[in-house]
Amino acid sequence: MAKVELKGIGKVYEGNVRAVTDANITIEDKEFCVFVGPSGCGKSTTLRMIAGLEDITEGKLYIDGVEMNDVPPKDRDIAMVFQNYALYPHMTVYDNMAFGLKIRKMDKGEIDRRVRDAARQLDLTQYLDRKPKALSGGQRQRVAVGRAIVRNPKVFLFDEPLSNLDAKLRVTMRSELADLHNRLQATMVYVTHDQIEAMTLGTKIVVMKDGVIQQIGAPLYLYNNPINKFVAGFIGTPPMNFLTVKVLEKNGKIICDEGSFEITPTDEQSKALKDYIGKEVSFGIRPEDLKYTDKPVAKDDMQMKITNKEPLGAETHLYLVSNKGQSIIAKTTASAEFRLGDSVNFIPDMAKAKFFSFDEGEVNICDSIEKKW
Repeated sequence: MAKVELKGIGKVYEGNVRAVTDANITIEDKEFCVFVGPSGCGKSTTLRMIAGLEDITEGKLYIDGVEMNDVPPKDRDIAMVFQNYALYPHMTVYDNMAFGLKIRKMDKGEIDRRVRDAARQLDLTQYLDRKPKALSGGQRQRVAVGRAIVRNPKVFLFDEPLSNLDAKLRVTMRSELADLHNRLQATMVYVTHDQIEAMTLGTKIVVMKDGVIQQIGAPLYLYNNPINKFVAGFIGTPPMNFLTVKVLEKNGKIICDEGSFEITPTDEQSKALKDYIGKEVSFGIRPEDLKYTDKPVAKDDMQMKITNKEPLGAETHLYLVSNKGQSIIAKTTASAEFRLGDSVNFIPDMAKAKFFSFDEGEVNICDSIEKKW
């Protein structure tokens, strides 16, 4: 397989419309790298530049140390899987998977071996004589993946391949793709707007916004150490809660005043927040890091009112609002009884809390995160 390097890659369309800015990424051999971000963030454009389907305006692209900027897609030794499957409706599954190899005039025996081996890996052997219209959405997507596998490429590229599938099938296909990566030990580059797909599939995640890479890292590292408010709010389900608080100093200690309750930062957080005394910052806490308490109101309790609840089986999501009108979500056990309109108290796990500035970039104030891209 192969190492993929993007060095200062940029894409500017006609009319000076910038889609990607100064992308610097190293995708190591055998990594499963996922590009994630909202629509229009530049992730698919970046993938298409790797594939050779978009010209590179700025920077250099390397695959296994060889510059690819001017190399045609057919000569890059890549295979791409699209959202819409891109299967030939008049061909059988076998012929769809074999078509690319036949074009390359590969030996018939080798074609047959590769197709049947890929079909076995993807549980498609019994469908080889069927046409795409006789297959389910998940089976069609497996055929598209199989067509890529038989190529034995240096790099697999996936452009939102699960978007057309229903929720249950997406879960199944996520598991199958992860298993496939483990078996093939291939270099895979995957694009999605779904952060759950990114977290469950990727060994490395690239978070993008407005054509700019925000952060690169392993899934749990990004979850626990977001570099800015955007990454913190994008990674995680339900998303991180944010409350606007004012940093104050009382009796020599730093406190954060929401207006209807106060939050006491840890000692380490307090050191970083000293530069923000008198200013407003954004307090971030994940729904699972809020602990319900039925005891009388104590210092650092967040007093909120229940506006909605979502029972999800093993857990319940509570939608809460403070007396100042700021809203958050809390996760609780399903066994706890709550009614709409109830006033409840939650204790934030301050060791897991984050603080973000309102300055440009909305950076993480308290965590020291090294930027390597």
